[in-house]
Amino acid sequence: MLGRSKTTVGLDIGSSAIKVVEIEQKREGSRILNYGVAELVPEAIVEGEIMDRQLVVETIQNLFEQREIRPRHVNTGVSGRGVIVKKITMERMPPQEAREAIQWEAEQHVPYDINDVALDFEILGTDVGPNQMQVLLVAAKRDLITAHADLVREAGLVPAVIDVNSFAVQNVAESNYDFLKGEVVAMVNIGAELTNINLVQGGVPLYTQDLSHGGNSFVESLQKKYQVSREEAQSALRSTEGASLDVDPVVRTYCNDLGTALERSLVYLKSNGDTDHIDRILLSGGGSLTRGLKDLLSAKMEVPVELTDPLRRIAVREDLFPGHDAEMLGPQLAVGIGLALRKAHEK
Repeated sequence: MLGRSKTTVGLDIGSSAIKVVEIEQKREGSRILNYGVAELVPEAIVEGEIMDRQLVVETIQNLFEQREIRPRHVNTGVSGRGVIVKKITMERMPPQEAREAIQWEAEQHVPYDINDVALDFEILGTDVGPNQMQVLLVAAKRDLITAHADLVREAGLVPAVIDVNSFAVQNVAESNYDFLKGEVVAMVNIGAELTNINLVQGGVPLYTQDLSHGGNSFVESLQKKYQVSREEAQSALRSTEGASLDVDPVVRTYCNDLGTALERSLVYLKSNGDTDHIDRILLSGGGSLTRGLKDLLSAKMEVPVELTDPLRRIAVREDLFPGHDAEMLGPQLAVGIGLALRKAHEK
Protein backbone atom coordinates (compact mmCIF):
# COMPACT_ATOMS: atom_id res chain seq x y z
CA MET A 1 0.00 0.00 0.00
CA LEU A 2 1.52 3.33 -1.06
CA GLY A 3 2.89 5.38 1.84
CA ARG A 4 2.53 2.60 4.36
CA SER A 5 5.30 2.90 6.95
CA LYS A 6 7.21 0.49 9.13
CA THR A 7 9.12 1.48 12.24
CA THR A 8 12.43 -0.22 13.07
CA VAL A 9 14.68 0.29 16.06
CA GLY A 10 18.47 -0.02 16.18
CA LEU A 11 20.04 -0.72 19.58
CA ASP A 12 23.80 -0.16 19.82
CA ILE A 13 25.18 -1.54 23.10
CA GLY A 14 28.63 0.01 23.38
CA SER A 15 31.14 -0.23 26.21
CA SER A 16 30.78 3.47 27.12
CA ALA A 17 27.19 4.22 26.09
CA ILE A 18 23.89 2.71 24.98
CA LYS A 19 22.46 4.27 21.82
CA VAL A 20 19.02 3.70 20.36
CA VAL A 21 17.55 4.98 17.06
CA GLU A 22 13.96 4.64 15.83
CA ILE A 23 13.42 4.98 12.09
CA GLU A 24 10.24 5.13 10.04
CA GLN A 25 10.70 3.34 6.73
CA LYS A 26 8.45 4.20 3.81
CA ARG A 27 8.71 3.52 0.10
CA GLU A 28 9.63 7.15 -0.44
CA GLY A 29 12.46 7.03 2.08
CA SER A 30 13.50 6.72 5.72
CA ARG A 31 13.02 9.23 8.55
CA ILE A 32 14.52 9.24 12.02
CA LEU A 33 11.67 9.56 14.51
CA ASN A 34 13.57 9.27 17.78
CA TYR A 35 16.94 8.57 19.33
CA GLY A 36 18.54 8.30 22.75
CA VAL A 37 22.02 8.09 24.26
CA ALA A 38 22.76 6.94 27.81
CA GLU A 39 26.32 6.97 29.16
CA LEU A 40 27.56 3.94 31.08
CA VAL A 41 29.89 4.15 34.06
CA PRO A 42 33.49 3.12 33.20
CA GLU A 43 34.04 -0.64 33.29
CA ALA A 44 30.33 -1.56 33.16
CA ILE A 45 31.33 -3.37 29.96
CA VAL A 46 34.97 -4.37 29.46
CA GLU A 47 36.20 -5.97 26.20
CA GLY A 48 32.63 -6.93 25.37
CA GLU A 49 32.21 -8.64 28.75
CA ILE A 50 29.35 -7.24 30.83
CA MET A 51 30.64 -6.60 34.34
CA ASP A 52 27.45 -5.05 35.77
CA ARG A 53 24.58 -6.79 34.00
CA GLN A 54 21.80 -5.24 36.10
CA LEU A 55 23.12 -1.73 35.45
CA VAL A 56 23.28 -2.28 31.69
CA VAL A 57 19.76 -3.80 31.60
CA GLU A 58 18.33 -0.92 33.64
CA THR A 59 20.12 1.64 31.45
CA ILE A 60 18.49 0.15 28.34
CA GLN A 61 15.06 0.07 30.01
CA ASN A 62 15.34 3.65 31.27
CA LEU A 63 16.50 4.89 27.88
CA PHE A 64 13.47 3.39 26.10
CA GLU A 65 11.16 4.79 28.79
CA GLN A 66 12.65 8.29 28.85
CA ARG A 67 12.68 8.59 25.05
CA GLU A 68 9.19 7.02 24.84
CA ILE A 69 10.28 4.43 22.28
CA ARG A 70 7.42 1.92 22.05
CA PRO A 71 8.47 -0.84 19.61
CA ARG A 72 9.90 -3.87 21.43
CA HIS A 73 11.56 -5.57 18.45
CA VAL A 74 15.09 -4.27 17.93
CA ASN A 75 18.01 -4.77 15.55
CA THR A 76 21.29 -4.97 17.42
CA GLY A 77 24.92 -5.77 16.59
CA VAL A 78 28.07 -7.46 17.83
CA SER A 79 31.80 -7.07 17.18
CA GLY A 80 35.14 -8.10 18.63
CA ARG A 81 37.29 -11.21 18.71
CA GLY A 82 34.31 -13.56 18.64
CA VAL A 83 33.24 -12.31 15.18
CA ILE A 84 34.99 -13.33 11.96
CA VAL A 85 34.20 -11.97 8.50
CA LYS A 86 36.10 -13.43 5.58
CA LYS A 87 35.77 -13.53 1.80
CA ILE A 88 36.41 -17.06 0.55
CA THR A 89 36.36 -18.97 -2.75
CA MET A 90 34.52 -22.26 -3.00
CA GLU A 91 33.10 -24.61 -5.60
CA ARG A 92 30.23 -23.09 -7.55
CA MET A 93 26.86 -24.49 -6.47
CA PRO A 94 23.23 -23.41 -5.98
CA PRO A 95 22.52 -21.41 -2.78
CA GLN A 96 20.74 -24.31 -1.06
CA GLU A 97 23.66 -26.66 -1.63
CA ALA A 98 26.06 -23.92 -0.55
CA ARG A 99 24.18 -23.61 2.74
CA GLU A 100 24.83 -27.29 3.37
CA ALA A 101 28.49 -27.07 2.30
CA ILE A 102 29.36 -23.85 4.13
CA GLN A 103 29.98 -25.59 7.45
CA TRP A 104 32.76 -27.70 5.97
CA GLU A 105 34.21 -24.66 4.18
CA ALA A 106 34.08 -22.64 7.39
CA GLU A 107 36.15 -25.26 9.22
CA GLN A 108 39.08 -24.28 7.00
CA HIS A 109 38.81 -20.57 7.89
CA VAL A 110 37.41 -20.22 11.41
CA PRO A 111 39.84 -20.68 14.34
CA TYR A 112 37.14 -22.03 16.67
CA ASP A 113 35.37 -25.35 17.04
CA ILE A 114 32.80 -25.20 14.25
CA ASN A 115 30.13 -26.47 16.65
CA ASP A 116 30.67 -23.37 18.81
CA VAL A 117 29.92 -20.80 16.11
CA ALA A 118 26.86 -19.49 14.30
CA LEU A 119 27.40 -19.18 10.54
CA ASP A 120 25.93 -17.08 7.77
CA PHE A 121 27.08 -16.37 4.23
CA GLU A 122 26.33 -14.38 1.10
CA ILE A 123 27.30 -15.34 -2.45
CA LEU A 124 29.19 -12.36 -3.90
CA GLY A 125 29.95 -13.66 -7.36
CA THR A 126 29.57 -16.89 -9.30
CA ASP A 127 32.19 -16.34 -12.02
CA VAL A 128 35.50 -15.80 -10.19
CA GLY A 129 37.23 -18.83 -11.68
CA PRO A 130 36.68 -22.23 -13.31
CA ASN A 131 33.63 -23.62 -11.51
CA GLN A 132 34.26 -21.32 -8.53
CA MET A 133 32.29 -18.66 -6.70
CA GLN A 134 33.15 -15.99 -4.14
CA VAL A 135 31.37 -16.06 -0.78
CA LEU A 136 31.32 -13.71 2.19
CA LEU A 137 31.54 -15.90 5.29
CA VAL A 138 30.37 -14.53 8.65
CA ALA A 139 30.96 -16.51 11.82
CA ALA A 140 30.25 -15.53 15.42
CA LYS A 141 30.80 -17.50 18.61
CA ARG A 142 27.49 -18.87 19.81
CA ASP A 143 28.09 -17.83 23.40
CA LEU A 144 28.60 -14.22 22.25
CA ILE A 145 25.34 -14.25 20.28
CA THR A 146 23.44 -15.99 23.10
CA ALA A 147 24.73 -13.59 25.78
CA HIS A 148 23.87 -10.58 23.62
CA ALA A 149 20.37 -11.85 22.84
CA ASP A 150 19.75 -12.73 26.51
CA LEU A 151 20.76 -9.22 27.59
CA VAL A 152 18.32 -7.68 25.10
CA ARG A 153 15.54 -9.99 26.33
CA GLU A 154 16.27 -9.15 29.97
CA ALA A 155 15.59 -5.52 29.10
CA GLY A 156 12.12 -6.57 27.90
CA LEU A 157 12.99 -6.37 24.21
CA VAL A 158 12.98 -8.85 21.32
CA PRO A 159 16.20 -9.25 19.25
CA ALA A 160 14.74 -9.28 15.72
CA VAL A 161 18.16 -9.10 14.01
CA ILE A 162 21.67 -9.55 15.37
CA ASP A 163 24.05 -7.98 12.87
CA VAL A 164 27.76 -7.17 12.78
CA ASN A 165 28.58 -3.56 13.72
CA SER A 166 30.92 -3.12 10.74
CA PHE A 167 28.06 -4.04 8.40
CA ALA A 168 25.78 -1.52 10.15
CA VAL A 169 28.35 1.22 9.46
CA GLN A 170 28.59 0.10 5.82
CA ASN A 171 24.80 0.16 5.60
CA VAL A 172 24.57 3.74 6.85
CA ALA A 173 27.44 4.88 4.60
CA GLU A 174 25.89 3.37 1.48
CA SER A 175 22.55 4.97 2.36
CA ASN A 176 24.15 8.42 2.46
CA TYR A 177 27.03 8.45 -0.04
CA ASP A 178 27.65 7.72 -3.71
CA PHE A 179 30.83 5.70 -4.26
CA LEU A 180 32.66 5.63 -7.56
CA LYS A 181 32.97 2.37 -9.47
CA GLY A 182 36.02 0.55 -8.17
CA GLU A 183 36.53 3.01 -5.29
CA VAL A 184 38.02 1.40 -2.16
CA VAL A 185 36.65 2.97 1.02
CA ALA A 186 37.98 2.23 4.52
CA MET A 187 35.05 2.55 6.93
CA VAL A 188 36.56 3.01 10.39
CA ASN A 189 34.24 3.04 13.41
CA ILE A 190 36.03 4.14 16.59
CA GLY A 191 34.20 2.99 19.69
CA ALA A 192 35.36 3.31 23.28
CA GLU A 193 37.24 0.00 23.35
CA LEU A 194 37.18 -1.32 19.78
CA THR A 195 37.92 0.11 16.36
CA ASN A 196 35.99 -1.64 13.58
CA ILE A 197 37.71 -1.58 10.19
CA ASN A 198 35.85 -2.50 7.01
CA LEU A 199 37.45 -2.05 3.56
CA VAL A 200 34.66 -1.94 1.00
CA GLN A 201 34.65 -1.89 -2.80
CA GLY A 202 31.48 -1.89 -4.87
CA GLY A 203 29.35 -2.78 -1.85
CA VAL A 204 31.52 -5.82 -1.05
CA PRO A 205 33.50 -6.02 2.22
CA LEU A 206 37.05 -6.90 1.12
CA TYR A 207 38.58 -7.02 4.58
CA THR A 208 37.05 -6.67 8.05
CA GLN A 209 38.96 -6.45 11.32
CA ASP A 210 38.44 -5.22 14.89
CA LEU A 211 41.33 -3.53 16.72
CA SER A 212 41.35 -3.80 20.51
CA HIS A 213 41.76 -0.11 21.22
CA GLY A 214 39.54 2.91 20.73
CA GLY A 215 38.55 6.19 22.34
CA ASN A 216 39.33 5.01 25.85
CA SER A 217 42.99 4.61 24.89
CA PHE A 218 43.14 8.36 24.10
CA VAL A 219 41.64 9.20 27.48
CA GLU A 220 43.84 6.83 29.48
CA SER A 221 47.01 7.97 27.70
CA LEU A 222 46.22 11.62 28.43
CA GLN A 223 45.43 10.86 32.08
CA LYS A 224 48.76 9.09 32.46
CA LYS A 225 50.74 11.74 30.57
CA TYR A 226 49.33 14.80 32.35
CA GLN A 227 48.00 13.31 35.62
CA VAL A 228 44.50 14.68 35.02
CA SER A 229 41.00 13.33 35.70
CA ARG A 230 39.03 11.32 33.16
CA GLU A 231 36.67 14.28 32.67
CA GLU A 232 39.56 16.70 31.98
CA ALA A 233 41.08 14.29 29.47
CA GLN A 234 37.76 13.78 27.67
CA SER A 235 37.19 17.54 27.51
CA ALA A 236 40.64 18.15 26.03
CA LEU A 237 40.10 15.51 23.35
CA ARG A 238 36.79 17.02 22.21
CA SER A 239 37.63 20.71 22.64
CA THR A 240 38.22 22.65 19.43
CA GLU A 241 39.77 25.76 20.92
CA GLY A 242 41.61 26.89 24.01
CA ALA A 243 42.47 23.35 25.15
CA SER A 244 45.04 23.21 27.92
CA LEU A 245 46.45 19.79 26.99
CA ASP A 246 48.44 18.85 23.88
CA VAL A 247 46.60 15.81 22.55
CA ASP A 248 48.60 15.47 19.33
CA PRO A 249 51.19 12.91 20.56
CA VAL A 250 48.43 10.61 21.89
CA VAL A 251 46.33 10.88 18.72
CA ARG A 252 49.40 10.45 16.52
CA THR A 253 50.26 7.15 18.25
CA TYR A 254 46.74 5.85 17.59
CA CYS A 255 46.92 6.99 13.94
CA ASN A 256 50.21 5.16 13.51
CA ASP A 257 48.69 1.95 14.92
CA LEU A 258 45.57 2.32 12.78
CA GLY A 259 47.67 3.14 9.73
CA THR A 260 49.80 0.04 10.29
CA ALA A 261 46.65 -2.11 10.50
CA LEU A 262 45.32 -0.60 7.27
CA GLU A 263 48.64 -1.09 5.49
CA ARG A 264 48.77 -4.75 6.59
CA SER A 265 45.24 -5.27 5.31
CA LEU A 266 46.35 -3.94 1.91
CA VAL A 267 49.29 -6.36 1.83
CA TYR A 268 46.83 -9.21 2.42
CA LEU A 269 44.37 -7.90 -0.18
CA LYS A 270 47.11 -7.40 -2.76
CA SER A 271 48.30 -10.99 -2.26
CA ASN A 272 44.72 -12.12 -2.99
CA GLY A 273 44.56 -10.00 -6.13
CA ASP A 274 41.90 -7.66 -4.70
CA THR A 275 43.41 -4.18 -4.28
CA ASP A 276 46.60 -2.41 -3.25
CA HIS A 277 45.23 0.99 -2.23
CA ILE A 278 42.59 2.92 -0.29
CA ASP A 279 40.84 5.86 -1.99
CA ARG A 280 39.28 7.45 1.08
CA ILE A 281 38.54 6.87 4.75
CA LEU A 282 35.18 7.44 6.44
CA LEU A 283 35.30 7.79 10.24
CA SER A 284 32.42 7.16 12.63
CA GLY A 285 31.87 6.37 16.31
CA GLY A 286 32.39 8.60 19.33
CA GLY A 287 36.18 8.40 19.02
CA SER A 288 36.04 9.89 15.51
CA LEU A 289 35.30 13.30 17.07
CA THR A 290 38.74 13.40 18.71
CA ARG A 291 40.55 16.69 18.04
CA GLY A 292 43.11 16.44 15.26
CA LEU A 293 42.40 12.81 14.42
CA LYS A 294 41.03 13.39 10.93
CA ASP A 295 43.99 15.51 9.77
CA LEU A 296 46.67 13.34 11.37
CA LEU A 297 45.20 10.16 9.85
CA SER A 298 44.93 11.81 6.43
CA ALA A 299 48.60 12.83 6.61
CA LYS A 300 49.61 9.33 7.71
CA MET A 301 47.64 7.49 4.99
CA GLU A 302 47.91 10.21 2.30
CA VAL A 303 44.21 9.88 1.40
CA PRO A 304 41.15 12.06 2.14
CA VAL A 305 39.59 11.39 5.56
CA GLU A 306 36.12 12.61 6.55
CA LEU A 307 33.56 12.12 9.29
CA THR A 308 30.62 9.97 8.25
CA ASP A 309 27.41 11.98 8.13
CA PRO A 310 24.63 9.43 8.67
CA LEU A 311 22.00 12.18 8.32
CA ARG A 312 23.12 13.35 4.89
CA ARG A 313 20.23 11.77 3.02
CA ILE A 314 18.02 10.48 5.81
CA ALA A 315 15.18 12.73 6.89
CA VAL A 316 14.87 13.66 10.56
CA ARG A 317 11.77 14.50 12.58
CA GLU A 318 11.59 18.27 13.02
CA ASP A 319 13.31 19.58 16.17
CA LEU A 320 14.73 16.15 17.04
CA PHE A 321 18.29 17.52 17.04
CA PRO A 322 18.26 21.03 18.53
CA GLY A 323 21.13 23.42 17.72
CA HIS A 324 24.31 21.75 16.49
CA ASP A 325 23.60 18.42 18.17
CA ALA A 326 23.30 16.62 14.83
CA GLU A 327 26.93 17.37 13.90
CA MET A 328 28.24 15.92 17.15
CA LEU A 329 25.73 13.10 17.52
CA GLY A 330 25.68 11.89 13.91
CA PRO A 331 29.00 9.97 13.97
CA GLN A 332 28.13 8.50 17.40
CA LEU A 333 24.78 7.23 16.13
CA ALA A 334 26.16 5.68 12.92
CA VAL A 335 25.93 2.07 14.16
CA GLY A 336 22.46 2.58 15.66
CA ILE A 337 21.15 4.20 12.45
CA GLY A 338 22.72 1.48 10.31
CA LEU A 339 21.08 -1.18 12.47
CA ALA A 340 17.68 0.55 12.33
CA LEU A 341 17.92 0.74 8.52
CA ARG A 342 18.41 -3.03 8.38
CA LYS A 343 15.35 -4.98 7.29
CA ALA A 344 14.73 -8.33 8.92
CA HIS A 345 14.60 -10.21 5.61
CA GLU A 346 17.98 -8.95 4.44
CA LYS A 347 21.13 -11.07 4.68
